[in-house]
Amino acid sequence: MDEPVPVMREVDSGTAKLMPDVDRERAWLLTLDGAPQSYVDLDDPLHVEFEYARRLAHVIDWAAPEGTALDLVHLGGGALTLPRYAAATRPGSRQDVVEYDRALIELVLERLPFTGATVHAQDARVWIEAAPDSSADVIVADVFGGSRVPAQLTSVEYARQAARVLRPTGIYAANLADGAPFGFLRSQLANFTAVFPYVALIAEPAVLRGRRFGNAVLVAAHTERDLAPVARWCAADAFPARVEQGAAVTRFIAGARPVDDTAATPSPEPPDGTFGIG
Repeated sequence: MDEPVPVMREVDSGTAKLMPDVDRERAWLLTLDGAPQSYVDLDDPLHVEFEYARRLAHVIDWAAPEGTALDLVHLGGGALTLPRYAAATRPGSRQDVVEYDRALIELVLERLPFTGATVHAQDARVWIEAAPDSSADVIVADVFGGSRVPAQLTSVEYARQAARVLRPTGIYAANLADGAPFGFLRSQLANFTAVFPYVALIAEPAVLRGRRFGNAVLVAAHTERDLAPVARWCAADAFPARVEQGAAVTRFIAGARPVDDTAATPSPEPPDGTFGIG
């Protein structure tokens, strides 16, 4: 069998590369302009390599009893790591993936085929505004333009649209990135606490303490849910994370106010080398 070789292609948002993992026979790393975007093992969709993606997978696991089919919306496609995971763990789920970069979608589906979701080449904010009320059990947002969350997904109006699309028992989970003094992350928590009665935050202790820039997963729900299982799973990961909720989230917000569309900005530029850049 021929050895897999890297693939490089210009896509709508930059230069995409698919690089084989020398340690896993059919596993691939997707980068965009040098920034790691996704990791996929075609033989083992349950293998979720990136720490933040594992935390999002834990939220999917927690959303409903094991094996229950769900209606899932994935904002941001990448190499479809989490749709592949959900298809394997929750057979029969209806999945919509929204990825604005059509050429990237074409590359991924050509090289790493997947038929377990409907993929839409569209802007995430436009798609979510057109989605029916109460039509999703879970929304997973992992949208980055390069290494930054676009401004149209950082406002309180966007949070209201996500709340509208979720069912009363639905869960929203977003991958965000920030560092001390956490102006962006505080504003995102303020946005979602203004819309949802229950909001939590998952991140490594070093990130929460402001010692380094990194990923944080925001979780929001219409009703309070027991996050103890997620806390256990995250604590047992190779890079343990902590779940903050209730008063801890209020303290973290520290009086930050929701941000509307007129004032929304992208997430901060990560320091050189944070995500393999620079």
